[in-house]
Amino acid sequence: MSTVKAVLIDLSGTIHIDAKVIPGAIQAIESLRAHNIPFRFATNTTKVSSKQLVEKLRGLGFQVNDNEVFTSLSACRDLITQKSLRPMLFMEDAAMDEFKDVDQRDPNAVVIGLAPSQFHYAKLNEAFRLMMTKKEVPLIAVHKAKYFADKDEQLSLGPGGFVQALEFATGKKASVVGKPTRSFFELALEQIGYQSSPEQVAIIGDDVSNDLGEGAQELGLHRFLVRTGKYRPGDEDKLTGNKGQVFDSVVEAIQAVIDGQNK
Repeated sequence: MSTVKAVLIDLSGTIHIDAKVIPGAIQAIESLRAHNIPFRFATNTTKVSSKQLVEKLRGLGFQVNDNEVFTSLSACRDLITQKSLRPMLFMEDAAMDEFKDVDQRDPNAVVIGLAPSQFHYAKLNEAFRLMMTKKEVPLIAVHKAKYFADKDEQLSLGPGGFVQALEFATGKKASVVGKPTRSFFELALEQIGYQSSPEQVAIIGDDVSNDLGEGAQELGLHRFLVRTGKYRPGDEDKLTGNKGQVFDSVVEAIQAVIDGQNK
């Protein structure tokens, strides 16, 4: 098995759960820096903008540079800009800063993030009617996670079920921007200079499907599942392939990477 030389790290559930830091995570990240191991935080977090996310991490005690956080939200914004879309956005207010320069008048696309306050009949029906009235209107999911680890450390519904409700009702298939799509991982790999050697990169996450599935497996990444956040007993059985490993937390996963450098 190839040596891991760079790391992609999930955020929510992996290094923190809401305002609670996973014990030892801050020191583990600093160990990566001390050993000059390239890394990026690669996250599907969509409840706040990328800028606010960086500020939150710093508030929790992590030393984070702006360019070290790659979010599905920023990738979605770039897609909207490239395609000149005017989205009807399902986003929480804290995430809207990401789209402050995007024209949202007379929408010609429906874009769904994790927006609990927006997932009600009136708003969903508005999106349904837009897509049924204008057949060319695409449905875009920032991601389709089934659930996430909430602040009480219990599981809460993610956006996936609401995206699928609109898929079912309209007969349209959503385009997914974030993890676990291959394109998201390719963009993240490009940021750390490993787009040509993904087999030397590990992704660390608590979601066996959305962090470690599809694109991560297709590209041949090492896939490290941690037993924190949304992890539930039995998830390790879903970690197929020969590059999957399970660790108690991100601390042990990062130590394994560092130990591998010294072999």
